[in-house]
Order: sequence, then structure tokens, then C-alpha cells
Amino acid sequence: MTDRKQTTALPLAATVLTATIALHIALIAFGNITDFDTNREFVRHVLAMDTTFRDPEMMWRAITSRAAQDAAYLAIIAWETVAAAVLLAATALWAIGLRRGRTERARRVATVGLLMVLLLFGAGFLAVGGEWFAMWQSKDWNGLEAATRNLTLAGIVLLIIHLPGAAGRHADAE
Repeated sequence: MTDRKQTTALPLAATVLTATIALHIALIAFGNITDFDTNREFVRHVLAMDTTFRDPEMMWRAITSRAAQDAAYLAIIAWETVAAAVLLAATALWAIGLRRGRTERARRVATVGLLMVLLLFGAGFLAVGGEWFAMWQSKDWNGLEAATRNLTLAGIVLLIIHLPGAAGRHADAE
């Protein structure tokens, strides 16, 4: 393998992986916007805790206000949309940087977008939804598997883009 191929293989992988996560989160946001009611019901049931074991010691956590539930859902969609935009921008920066051999800026922007995805699915869905609102107890409204999948994918990409050499050989010059 030539020196040029060795120095572009990891940044190219970072570009493709960032684009993949960008597409994924963009499609999630698009689905939530175009099929608004389906996932609004999901959020409402999780926050209301109405399909959990309904343990009296935990039910004080439930949010039953439709306005509060809808505000939470709109915040999720907004977060997804911004994360998608950041990751799409990072993908463009990776592509431009590949040609120039300078991709450190792309890595920084991708890091922000990937951290947004990690926060949404890790803190938002796994911790808050899964534990605080006991989503794990619901047979019907349980998004833990999907959240884990999204968290895992974004986490792997974050690790890859931070491998030595992922930002290209001219990263220190930026």
C-alpha cells in the first residue's frame, strides 16, 4: 500500500461512517416529523408510565400532561434534526478535507454531532426513558433495543474518528 493510501484509508472510513450516522439520524428525524403521531404516542406512554408495573413508589415520576409530553417530543425531534445537520456538515467537511489532507475540523464537528446522538440515546432514552420512567417494564412501549443500537453505532464511529491517523497526516497544521 502506498503512503497516500495508508494516510487516507482511516479518514475515508471516518467520512463514510459519519455519513452513515448522519443519514440514520436524519431518517429518524424525518420519520418523526412525517409520521408525527406514531412516535408521539410512544413518548406519551413512556412519560405517563401507563404500561409499566405501576409501582406506587415510582408513579410519582409519571408526566401525564399532554402539553408537557408533546413539548418533550418536540424537543427530541429538534435535537435529532440538529444532530443530523451537524453530522451532515461534518460529512461535507470530511469529504473536502480528504482532498486537502486536512480533516481535523471535520473530526471536531463530527464529534459534536456524535455526542449529540450519544446524549439522546444514552442519557435520554436509556437513562431517563429506560430507568427514570421505567420503560424497561413496558412490553408495548419499550425503545431500549433501538436506543442501544443507536448508542452503539454512534459510539463506535466516535471511537474510530478519534483513532490516531483518522484526521489525516496534516491534522496538526489546522
